Amino acid sequence: MSPVALFSRRQSDERGLSNDVLRYDEMPEPLRVQIVHIFNDVLGSETDYDRRVSVQNAYGAIVATLRREYGVFELPPSTRRRRNTITELREFILHEFNVEHVLDAVELACRVISVHSRDHSYLGRYDGPSRAVSALDELNLRFKQHAVGYRYDVPSKQVVRIDSELIHSEVIKPALALLADPAYRGVQEEFLSAYEHYRHQRPKEALVDALKSLESMAKTIAQKHHWEYSAKATAKHLFDLLFEKELIPPMWASQYTGLRSMLESGVPTARNRLSGHGQGSEVVDVPDHFVAFALHQTAAAIVFLADAERAL
Repeated sequence: MSPVALFSRRQSDERGLSNDVLRYDEMPEPLRVQIVHIFNDVLGSETDYDRRVSVQNAYGAIVATLRREYGVFELPPSTRRRRNTITELREFILHEFNVEHVLDAVELACRVISVHSRDHSYLGRYDGPSRAVSALDELNLRFKQHAVGYRYDVPSKQVVRIDSELIHSEVIKPALALLADPAYRGVQEEFLSAYEHYRHQRPKEALVDALKSLESMAKTIAQKHHWEYSAKATAKHLFDLLFEKELIPPMWASQYTGLRSMLESGVPTARNRLSGHGQGSEVVDVPDHFVAFALHQTAAAIVFLADAERAL
């Protein structure tokens, strides 16, 4: 179901009262309720649950996965009055205090939507595929309306944190779409791992995996063109190889001096100084905004390298 432009929302937009600062540790109740409505529409309501085994299996799989991963027999809030897994999941989404746990449930449900609910036989609907697309689109719009800084990314099948719509649409989204290619599977795993660490506030691990993804991208290109490099090659040596092989044409070398500086010392230096070689006697505090900047650099560099390689 497409969101309705209600009078109150239009007036809020006109007065400039729309949320424009993203939040990450709050999940407002109206958004939780809207998420439940979305899942009811596309995964099935309680009536559908009582009538169809496919719906029971879908909700059961989501709840069983969360129970096992959290090490519990029943998702909180605990109550003996629950009679099925659709109710258990709904109450969890509505009442769970930990926002990241709610996002876990959203991510798993979206994966089910992306795969099973697209099947015409799931609810006996001829428009199953279009309903699935509309549901995921609406979910991301609801996140945006409530200024909650996450979205479900279809190519990666993950909930990802966004720091601005511009950065996400112009930098992160193209990188994720590019890395969906099986040729970049290793790069994708490391890049998504970096974002997962970032989402769970593990900044040093995020920087390490960001560098790994950049190094893997360089190695993937080198392997494709049979360019030799040492198995122990560092980021600097790998990038030197790419410039030596004129991945960037010499006639443009001066224009890309800044880019080469970023590739050689931007993300690698951030990792080396802040996370990769021990922090000594003082605890190194890596600011969240610094990690975000490093990940944006990494995504932009990955897209650039892929485009440059295709232009060879």
